[in-house]
Amino acid sequence: MSTQDLRKKLTPLQFAVTQQAATEPPFQNEFWDHHGEGLYVDVVSGTPLFSSRDKYDSGCGWPSFTKPLQADVVKESQDLSHGMVRTEVRSQDANSHLGHLFPDGPVEAGGLRYCINSASLRFIPKEDLEREGYRPFESYHPQS
Repeated sequence: MSTQDLRKKLTPLQFAVTQQAATEPPFQNEFWDHHGEGLYVDVVSGTPLFSSRDKYDSGCGWPSFTKPLQADVVKESQDLSHGMVRTEVRSQDANSHLGHLFPDGPVEAGGLRYCINSASLRFIPKEDLEREGYRPFESYHPQS
């Protein structure tokens, strides 16, 4: 997708985050305290990235996950910006900047915290998975 097409598809904040590695403000974003069941997908490509079952409140002000749906949907690289050493997380297929990975997550869930910008995500509620074409991922959300 061209830059021009992305600018038409995405909000200015979504474009800045996914294409220019910007960061949205903590505690002032769509999903930091969202508790619905479903999937979080890449806002650019629609690729399923995270399950609400792996989301937790880390207290950082951004959505936090213990792991991606599948290891191959995200890629990691060293980020030396802002005078820090961090691990950047991007979507594998669209190369969208998602956020950062930190080693301070829940120990019982592997110890990782995927700190993700809400602006890089679109949420698909569990009840809409089939209608939106995500039926194969219904198993990530068994009937309650």
